[in-house]
Amino acid sequence: MRESVAITITESSQIGEARRVAIALATRLGFQETQRGKVGIVVTEVANNLIQHGQGGVLLLRLLEHDSAIGIEVLSLDKGRGMVDVDECLQDGFSTGKTLGNGLGAISRLSSLFEIYSIPNQGTALLAHVWSDSALHPPEKTLEIGAICLPKQGEQISGDAWAYQVDRCRSLLLVADGLGHGPAAATAASQAVKIFQEHHRSPGAIVEAAHAALRSTRGAALAIAEIDFEQQSVRFAGIGNIAASIFSFAKHHHLLSHNGTVGHEVRKIQEFSYPWYANGLLIMHSDGLDSKWQLDRYPGLSQKHPSLIAGVLYRDFNRERDDVTVLVARGMGNNS
Repeated sequence: MRESVAITITESSQIGEARRVAIALATRLGFQETQRGKVGIVVTEVANNLIQHGQGGVLLLRLLEHDSAIGIEVLSLDKGRGMVDVDECLQDGFSTGKTLGNGLGAISRLSSLFEIYSIPNQGTALLAHVWSDSALHPPEKTLEIGAICLPKQGEQISGDAWAYQVDRCRSLLLVADGLGHGPAAATAASQAVKIFQEHHRSPGAIVEAAHAALRSTRGAALAIAEIDFEQQSVRFAGIGNIAASIFSFAKHHHLLSHNGTVGHEVRKIQEFSYPWYANGLLIMHSDGLDSKWQLDRYPGLSQKHPSLIAGVLYRDFNRERDDVTVLVARGMGNNS
């Protein structure tokens, strides 16, 4: 389940539906009763918070996997009044609405990871992770990843796809956008992911293999980034309109792609190299996200979890008339 599940929350009657969807997902993933209960409480409190403080918004659920660990990511996004002091709002008993004020505190206690990004009068993004085994703590990672992948409004399946391969020395990340939308676009994107998972070669070689494999599909825009932690470098190959950027505290690089459609017309496959930085940030997205976003307009956002970054960009720059994928990855410390 690479796609996110989006649940619109604009009235209190939708809170129960969000809880049912979340518990059904937890059951399908093999969560035991206690952990299913935690998922239900977290989602209920998050959805209630959207109604009470965000004037409604969207709640996103996504499967988390790390080795044998399975979890659920809960991400809520609103454009409400925001929070002036996040720490104060986290204290039990604090409330700006007619509630007990225990919601955020309960979410924090029941989650293995809990983060908030909020700007007064611009909105709030809230992130929580709940794992299937409360005693299990996923091992340290070389790369922290957040992603949103959603279909165009009115479609049941996204024509976009994303994937990653991570080990101690290097990581490969892919974003694919099947031509158009709907099942045929999804078939093309899924085929690109299949080739990506079967080949552990360089980005350019994988794009070349995908170009041959996608000839029977309608084709796709495709971009692959390889982060080499030992060499502190990024190799990138892209065809079509998948945007990609690298950020550090002092540097910003836009990654270059060539025009074309993988599976149909590709004039040139070329790898470009860029520096990678300790705690560097890589953002890749399909054209379902407006490219006019600027990360520096969000004070402190670059230091938040990648899922919060992906969520805020999706909330504010989703074009709505197309499938959309936003993939954000951050290096975990100095891996050299």
